[in-house]
Amino acid sequence: MLELDGVRVTRGTFGLSADLSVPTGARVAIIGASGSGKSTLLSLVAGFLPPDQGRVRVDGRDITALPPGRRPVSMLFQDQNLFPHLTVAQNVGLGLRPDLRLSEAQRARIAQVLDEVGLEGLEARKPANLSGGQQSRVALARVLLRARPVLLLDEPFAALGPALKAEMLALLARIAEGTGATVLMVTHDPEDARSFAPQTILVDGGVAHPPAPTGPLLDNPPPGLRAYLG
Repeated sequence: MLELDGVRVTRGTFGLSADLSVPTGARVAIIGASGSGKSTLLSLVAGFLPPDQGRVRVDGRDITALPPGRRPVSMLFQDQNLFPHLTVAQNVGLGLRPDLRLSEAQRARIAQVLDEVGLEGLEARKPANLSGGQQSRVALARVLLRARPVLLLDEPFAALGPALKAEMLALLARIAEGTGATVLMVTHDPEDARSFAPQTILVDGGVAHPPAPTGPLLDNPPPGLRAYLG
């Protein structure tokens, strides 16, 4: 279980508070107006932003003081964070060893993961020679290889067209189900939330609200969310 216990952060005139929990293995969307604090919430969990007060816990373990690299968390950004000078296999291998000094067993695992995400045979390509959907699959493969229990996604498929985005969300759902990871995904598209996440965290008015059923929340949104959705 992921817990944010009385968390509060303030930066200038902006403030965000969160007092919520997410069950292990849950798929949860994070939605709210631009600038409401969706990415800030992910940064608090990932360790890029320390809270002014409160605690962050995963499975009962207090990770509030841990740096990002030591947290049981993986994060996937919108730009995918692929290195243009590295091959597909090398970009994925960074999930195991940043120095890429990989054993034969690790190389075999990389090949297996690339096959799982539909990239078999593309190991030697550079990111510039991949489609947008293939680049997203490389980023997902790296996350899958890390096998962290919490996966955070900050609008990772926003640049993709509707059909390709739906395909990537379905792949992400299969990965989450297969690994048992707890997934929090920031999205600006309510249809993404409906298709992927049974629960949704609304970030509104400086508060990250506890997860609520996605359908009823979007069918009857509170005023702040209704104004955002239009």
